[in-house]
Amino acid sequence: MKNVLTLIETTDTSELGNTTAGLLGAASRIGNPVAVVAVAPGHGSALVGQLGALGATHVILAECEGTGSLLVAPELEALSAAARQVDPVAVIAANSVAGRDVAARFAVRAGAGLLADVVAVDTDGDAIVATHSVLGGDYTVKATITSGPAVITVRQGAIKDIAPAATPTSATVIVTPGSTAATILSTTLETTGSNRPELRGATRVVAGGRGLGSAENFILVDELADKLGAAVGASRAAVDAGYVEQGAQVGQTGVSVSPDLYIALGISGAIQHRAGMQTAKTIVAINSDASAPIFDVADFGVVGDVLTVVPQLISALGAQSDS
Repeated sequence: MKNVLTLIETTDTSELGNTTAGLLGAASRIGNPVAVVAVAPGHGSALVGQLGALGATHVILAECEGTGSLLVAPELEALSAAARQVDPVAVIAANSVAGRDVAARFAVRAGAGLLADVVAVDTDGDAIVATHSVLGGDYTVKATITSGPAVITVRQGAIKDIAPAATPTSATVIVTPGSTAATILSTTLETTGSNRPELRGATRVVAGGRGLGSAENFILVDELADKLGAAVGASRAAVDAGYVEQGAQVGQTGVSVSPDLYIALGISGAIQHRAGMQTAKTIVAINSDASAPIFDVADFGVVGDVLTVVPQLISALGAQSDS
């Protein structure tokens, strides 16, 4: 099988990012998953086994003195060094802020084509075919690159394939970023005080809109999310109205999500919102307006007052968990 090079992101504590399994699963659809990760010198050996359990058949540890203190440069050099080693047919990265940056820089450096914000990957003969959700989610299009390695960024949570576990081989390379790399002077870890999953990449999302009427009523979103172990999202209208912080915004100017379950409470479903959630596997909408656009994309819909329906739903879920 042809090699598919996968750029693995790590957290500030040097643990594997939550996009790892999805990226390796996507890589396994089109070839042999090879993982590359930038690490500090002498670190990273523990990641080899973890990456193998998630499907990597070969792991390249790119040791760089600037890992964690230089902005994307170590990852770019790691990807470039790994590509020279394995001659990949494709390069896959997360469609995160850092992933998009590294992928674009690598594509320019390698003279390769870039397929961004992909929601599915497959092959057609020797061609790699990427699926995009475009124009506010109203259209699904397929694209391919006819020559050179395809550089692909995958929308977080969109691809659920899981690669079979492997016993990987590994190699270590030393990389040195150029002198123009931007330096990270300090980082601040923001905590939400919540045990809910992060919105981007969550498998379940409960989102609220302006139809909830007030910030006080938005607590219904929090309560339902807690019952389901879900992340909390919101429409732009709810954010603009001050019901919730901007980080919860789902849509074209917010976070794009592709969970297994998306529950929209009091969200009308403007095209800008649908652009960020329409690829969810199952969409449930509760809205008092039977003609709301959200029902056009919902798999299940309830026409009713969210302030009446949602408390009943929370109560039913509570009774179910108690039984």
